[in-house]
Amino acid sequence: MKAIILAAGRGSRMKAMTEDRPKCLVEIAGRSLLDCQRAALTGAGAGPLAVVRGYRGEAFEGRGLTLFDNPRWAGTNMVMSLVQAAPWLSAEPCLVSYADIFYPAETVRRLMAAEGDIVISYDPDWLALWQARFADPLADAESFLLDGTGRVVDIGRKVGSLDEIQGQYMGLLKFTPAGWAQVAGYLDGLEPAVRDKLDMTGLLSRLIAAGVAIRAVPSAPGWGEVDSESDLDHYAAEVAAGRVALPV
Repeated sequence: MKAIILAAGRGSRMKAMTEDRPKCLVEIAGRSLLDCQRAALTGAGAGPLAVVRGYRGEAFEGRGLTLFDNPRWAGTNMVMSLVQAAPWLSAEPCLVSYADIFYPAETVRRLMAAEGDIVISYDPDWLALWQARFADPLADAESFLLDGTGRVVDIGRKVGSLDEIQGQYMGLLKFTPAGWAQVAGYLDGLEPAVRDKLDMTGLLSRLIAAGVAIRAVPSAPGWGEVDSESDLDHYAAEVAAGRVALPV
């Protein structure tokens, strides 16, 4: 199964660390996020791999990746980066990964094996990680609720209670061509200005409201997302202590 890494944005919250490189090339314990993603994806049998690039796009040359370009990366959000990979998404099932996360190969295997036209990975044990990263986990966490069949019924809202969170969406998805056709058809019905600013959880929430089935599969332990320099310090300490193992 092919895999697409969405890496067009700069990651401005990383400040000087992304001055000369895309966010996915910052390192945890000597390993870039991109290397970790490639190791997990190929370790699970996914490939070939593509990157949707934008900011500092030249950094992806010569890395053995298929390259898609989002020339309007500075004025659009992640959904419009995803659209640039439509030639792959419309042809066969594809995995899609954010560029600022790491995860084990087992999570990828679970996602590849899951049934459904649009499937997302989520962390059911999210709270400990959010407590380590944020003084108030609810300040960053978003709603995530499933029905009894594993179908997502709520995602992406700001919440005021842990009761509204059964897990956290990771930024790792799977689309079949039929699933992508549903996404593309929905996007075609939106005004360009709305499409440009739409983030992924916003899209998923809108699709759910429109009756599109979004299924979810729980992740294996050992993932993280990087939003700040303090996140890098946290994960480096976890790796050094042997509590987190980066994919190899």
